[in-house]
Amino acid sequence: MPKNKTHSGASKRLKVTSTGKILHQRCGMRHRLEKKSSKETRSLAGTVEVAKPDRKRARRLLGR
Repeated sequence: MPKNKTHSGASKRLKVTSTGKILHQRCGMRHRLEKKSSKETRSLAGTVEVAKPDRKRARRLLGR
């Protein structure tokens, strides 16, 4: 039986922590940053956990 392959797009966007949480970057930080307020920019920065409804799909894409 062949090995399962990790979805290459998901592996670039998602990170699994040692405890098993799946983290991702928030969207909206690529362009048009001048128009966004500083408060909004700060809130979009950093990594957050994947939403509960999407965890199962994210795990499957990562081959876990």
